[in-house]
Amino acid sequence: MLISWLNNESNLSTYFPFQVELMMQVSSICLAAKVPVRVKSLQTNPATINDPTSIAAPKWSQKTITFPPLKRGCHLVTSKILKEVGQELSGFKCGLAHLFLHHTSASLTINENYDYDVRDDTETFLNQIVPEARPFCAMEAHYRGLFQKDNLRADDMPAHIKSSMFGCALTIPITNGKLNIGTWQLGILFFPAGMGFAKWGMRVQIVNGIWLCEHRDYPTPRTVVVTLNGI
Repeated sequence: MLISWLNNESNLSTYFPFQVELMMQVSSICLAAKVPVRVKSLQTNPATINDPTSIAAPKWSQKTITFPPLKRGCHLVTSKILKEVGQELSGFKCGLAHLFLHHTSASLTINENYDYDVRDDTETFLNQIVPEARPFCAMEAHYRGLFQKDNLRADDMPAHIKSSMFGCALTIPITNGKLNIGTWQLGILFFPAGMGFAKWGMRVQIVNGIWLCEHRDYPTPRTVVVTLNGI
């Protein structure tokens, strides 16, 4: 209804007499623009899309993975997850992998897996934006700071907030039996000695990774439920 009202030039002239010409020009430009979109489909035979008998029945698989206690910080756990669910994962051509963490003082996220400094810097950043409470008496075990919930350890409430910031679940597409987790490209240029320009270079693709972020000073084992669904 709003679009049809705006398309009526008389309405525009009545309420916006000084902007009609400009708006009509911008509208025609936007409508005429064509943005190319690249689409890669796993459907090899379009004729089978409307044929229910040719579509494979969806499959489900679920496994619970237990991680040993990890020190506080961000940890790359992609290889551990693939080791546990790799066999089941290989049976899916297209689908989704859902990861759910059973805890509210740890979190899951996806980020690069090339440079471990990124994980250290992330931990430093989290500690700065969610600071811990400070002890109000050296002889007592209670802590007091920014939070009302101060009857536990100093890392208690900050751990819950950090967990909510990153979240406890991930959904990753499955493509041809693998986690389609994405890549980023690392460009490396080599400069010969004594020369002011790059002689040659190379480009390396780095696969992103799954992080398990531990927000406790005294961690416990963490469990992640991995559910696979697809065809």
